[in-house]
Amino acid sequence: MTELVQLLPKEYGYIILNLVAYYFLNFYMSIQVGKARKKYNVMYPALYATEADTKDYKLFNCIQRGHQNSLETLPIFFVMMVVGGLKHPLISSGLGLVYTVSRYFYFTGYSSGDPKGRLPIGGFNNLALLGLQYKLGLHEDVERFWEGHINRILRTG
Repeated sequence: MTELVQLLPKEYGYIILNLVAYYFLNFYMSIQVGKARKKYNVMYPALYATEADTKDYKLFNCIQRGHQNSLETLPIFFVMMVVGGLKHPLISSGLGLVYTVSRYFYFTGYSSGDPKGRLPIGGFNNLALLGLQYKLGLHEDVERFWEGHINRILRTG
């Protein structure tokens, strides 16, 4: 294990701190969903509320959706941070911080009951993911894929 740790860049600890910060953000969001379940009387296993459950079903669904969307992108974010941090720990960490902070605003904006509220600051999470993707070099793979795909179409068409 010591040998593995010695292979990591010395700044890799910032990557770990980012992931821990996102864990606490996710924990905060799950608590908010739990409070909303109790407040709006939406029992498990229902993922979303209906008009029959509560008159404020749209508000509950916005809170739930804000958290659910964060869970959907969590694996992508974690993998990009862990792998991207091996080569570019400081840049990846900075992008991770932008992602985590913007995810907080995404959630709180969505939780307001107006889905458009998630975008003003929360929309920066996608830019952070694109930056992480670029630092991983995935853009080159995507370009190669499309070039190959277009060439195949042109040859057969």
